[in-house]
Amino acid sequence: MTKVPKYKFYFAMGDMFLVSLAFLFSSYLVRYDKSLELFEFLKLTYPVLSLFLIATAFFIFIFQINGLYKINVIFNRAAHLTAIIKSLYYGTLNVVVISHLVKSSEFLDSRLIIFMFSVIVIPLLYVLRVELGRKLLLRYKKQFNSNVVIVGDGTTGKLLATKLLFENPEGIHILGFIVNHKIKEHQLNGIEILGAVEDLEKINKQFKIDEIIIAIDDIKYERLLEVLDLCNSLKVTVKLTSELFDIVTRKVSTEKYAGIPVLGVSPHYNNTLSMKIKRVVDVALSITGLVLLSPILFVVGILVKLSSKGPMFFQQSRIGQGGREFKFYKFRSMTVVDEDDKEREKQMIEFMNNSDDDAGDTKIINTSRITWIGKIIRKLSLDELPQLFNVIKGDMSLVGPRPSLPYEYDNYDTWQKRRVNVLPGCTGVWQVWGRSSVSFKDSMVLDLYYVNNMSPWLDIQLIIKTIPVMLFSRGGK
Repeated sequence: MTKVPKYKFYFAMGDMFLVSLAFLFSSYLVRYDKSLELFEFLKLTYPVLSLFLIATAFFIFIFQINGLYKINVIFNRAAHLTAIIKSLYYGTLNVVVISHLVKSSEFLDSRLIIFMFSVIVIPLLYVLRVELGRKLLLRYKKQFNSNVVIVGDGTTGKLLATKLLFENPEGIHILGFIVNHKIKEHQLNGIEILGAVEDLEKINKQFKIDEIIIAIDDIKYERLLEVLDLCNSLKVTVKLTSELFDIVTRKVSTEKYAGIPVLGVSPHYNNTLSMKIKRVVDVALSITGLVLLSPILFVVGILVKLSSKGPMFFQQSRIGQGGREFKFYKFRSMTVVDEDDKEREKQMIEFMNNSDDDAGDTKIINTSRITWIGKIIRKLSLDELPQLFNVIKGDMSLVGPRPSLPYEYDNYDTWQKRRVNVLPGCTGVWQVWGRSSVSFKDSMVLDLYYVNNMSPWLDIQLIIKTIPVMLFSRGGK
């Protein structure tokens, strides 16, 4: 497992305690029977209060999404307070739902719980997080110092090192540089050059490295990803700042060191157990989704059959994990043609080969073939719902890179083929944050960001954010 900075752990534990405390006292204050003492009240209402304690975990998830554990947010009072208010706004919606579940309780006035919880939790979080927690972290930051090495001694690496030396509230201690070439000198701007990239494993044993920041200029994707693999093999936190991943920093909220965006690229699905849990969650949610959405599936299926001649479902060979082909299911949204669409294949290959032109689109579609119902279901992504069967079969996951067509995969560059290292997904990073509005190359980069940054937090976040993307037809074609 990669190392998690201590301050993040302490802040998370503190948040769980404060939110739970706010739930407890807000419930106690709005109890119907005012004669009940605190411990009597807890004993009688334990089943009800357990619901609120479960909601506390969801608050931590919302805090994570809104950046409340990012060091640059913690040290910025205005950003910190804004993120707290935003998180509480969305988190309190959970209190609303739970208060409705306990509205028949003989112990609580659930209508007042929401108000009382807000009155208690906002000042608690402000005083203990924004004021006290931030000041304690600043005062004792040496105890939370991260021993960091910077891989790259070019312009980006030098700029990052300089800013961290002179603008470093984060308490980062730079051990030295790691270079991506033969060593010609032993120091750079007063910072020691520890060795070359190939020496990283030996350097990690010699020094107590907490974090590696990759900041290499003038590097190709293949080499950058090789360096990334080597860094991740050391089981330390790995972060990246590179113009090759600019699309990610534009689309995804990232942490900042001295004002410079850095991407976390340390996988958290890094063992058999976590992958099995991911699989169980995929199957459970897919079956639940099929049951709940069965009326919509039925109606869409009928309308597809009525719209034009042809089957209800569209089946196509796609490339899955490890380059293995599988049958991919969608609702048919186009008229059937006798031959494969060779013209589209030709256009797509040409588009992929010219991806550096930033064409700003990842889809090439013959719109004249789209049926009237096809336009609707494609816009709302309802044509994608049969992929839940692919998830149950084990060909796909709910979250992951989109499965490519065989001819697309055959024309990938070597670095692009890394996206098949994991199961393809029904939704993913570029579908949520880019969809049809990013270039082909950028969609590859966004997928690789997911592959190198897989985590339960990211999966949950992408699943939740997929819902408004579908409802508001963002980027659908």
